[in-house]
Amino acid sequence: MKLKQSINKTIQQAFEKANISEIPMSVSEATKPEFGDYQFNGAMALSKKLGKNPREIASNIIENLDLTGVLSKAEIAGPGFINLWLNSEWIASQCEVAEQDERLNVQSKENPVKVVVDYSGPNMAKQMHVGHLRSTIIGDTLANLLTFLGDEVIRQNHIGDWGTQFGMLIAYLEEMDEDGSVSLKDLEQFYKNAKGRFDADETFADKAREYVVKIQSGDTHCLELWQKFIDISLGHCEEVYDKLGVKLTRKDVRAESFYNDALAHVVSDLQTKGILQESNGAQCVFLEGDDVPVIVQKGDGGYLYATTDLAALRYRAKELGAKRISYVVDARQSGHFKQVFRVAKEAGFVPEDVKLEHIAFGTMMDKGGKPFKTRDGGTVKLIDLLDEAVEKAKDTIKDKEGYSEEEIKALAKIIGIGAVKYADLAINRESNYIFNWDKMLSFEGNTSLYMQYAYARIQSIFRRFDGEIKGNIIIGDTLEHRLAVMLLRFEDVLDRAAEDASPNQITTYLYELATLFMRFYEQNPILKEGVDEAMKMSRLQLADLTAKTIKQGLDILGIQVVDRL
Repeated sequence: MKLKQSINKTIQQAFEKANISEIPMSVSEATKPEFGDYQFNGAMALSKKLGKNPREIASNIIENLDLTGVLSKAEIAGPGFINLWLNSEWIASQCEVAEQDERLNVQSKENPVKVVVDYSGPNMAKQMHVGHLRSTIIGDTLANLLTFLGDEVIRQNHIGDWGTQFGMLIAYLEEMDEDGSVSLKDLEQFYKNAKGRFDADETFADKAREYVVKIQSGDTHCLELWQKFIDISLGHCEEVYDKLGVKLTRKDVRAESFYNDALAHVVSDLQTKGILQESNGAQCVFLEGDDVPVIVQKGDGGYLYATTDLAALRYRAKELGAKRISYVVDARQSGHFKQVFRVAKEAGFVPEDVKLEHIAFGTMMDKGGKPFKTRDGGTVKLIDLLDEAVEKAKDTIKDKEGYSEEEIKALAKIIGIGAVKYADLAINRESNYIFNWDKMLSFEGNTSLYMQYAYARIQSIFRRFDGEIKGNIIIGDTLEHRLAVMLLRFEDVLDRAAEDASPNQITTYLYELATLFMRFYEQNPILKEGVDEAMKMSRLQLADLTAKTIKQGLDILGIQVVDRL
């Protein structure tokens, strides 16, 4: 449920009764339990407009507040804050609704929109490396989140599959083994070998240049070789996607070649609209306030990334009907996207009501604060990193009793992959972060393993409980009250994370929820002998709703839970 919306509605009714026409500002979560569950600071903002003391305004609001429904108590604090306490009976009833609902009472959007999420973007001439990790998992999480909230999400994997290098690559592939599976097993080495051949053999270099022209002109043989290279390269990517558990598929690929025929039209349309200028032989768009122009066609007739991105934006807005287009690309491309978005809007390629956003993210760093590399300074292949995560997870749990070798293997994959994803998603996406195995595979702190352990611990309660859960939820003390309120905040957290494209808001919430439940579990016995039956049933429901919320939150992040740990 939208908890803030319910509180704001109650405050709005108080405003109407007090004959205050201004719309109140939104409430915010209280920073300490003694300040209530939420705080309202609108009185201070209204004091200048109404010419009254903020405490006088706050007092007037409290006098007209309904304290029999959503709220049970309100107090003035400081210069005009209003501390608000939720009604325990009301929050108990709302938790009961969430407990019985498969969506935990998270409502689907009333007015869903089409959203394009562009992420991952591997290079077809190289295997995926750690630099692709953040785009892939942040993008997949955003797509999962928006889908869960009701939007129609179109996943797009924009790959570089066009250009002069492909003549060299397919010419070399033609000389290798028949199906290409052996020669392309290591894409990095394949590229180096092809480049070495190109540099050393002029005859081969001429053939490669000839093949570029043939690809662009639609030569059947060259296109077959090109398609074989792309298919095998994508196979490498799909192996990574499978290990990561991300939902990108072959049908989500929208490569540079897809927009190739539209590039000339982009340039001619910009020319027709009168926003194109020639500069040193190149066709450029000069944006007000920017010293560097957006080049859409070079002097030799070649097109650039900006041209392809403009074609993609127009296709996504006009053909797909997207109202929000999100590019999950590292922060170094911020300047590029600002310019391309401005050109797309000024040229009318994208309607004004379409939201264009660059979901920027920082860099994964090693312990020394430098970009993550292999020991010899090379690029870390993503598949190798994920395999290492699984092995390290296996070392973490290998001494646990009661598991077969197969169970340890399956558990290690869930824990290892979850640890890598959660560690990335748990920080502000725009920040750089230090990659640390010990920290991400710890049972303590804001880690995936801590969340999985919390979920498993709740499942162990139900394995010991023999019976049927019935009765109502009863809020018996302050800790139960806080846990129930935290559970009801889930939808507000998801909405905020979706609006800001910030998965770390979800991880922060899950960590706070799990930590609060652990305190609740320690101080409020559930199955202990002597616990009142009605209270036991109530606490079992709160425990179950907590587990369901953790599971749903981790599912949005693309992380699995385990029943035993």
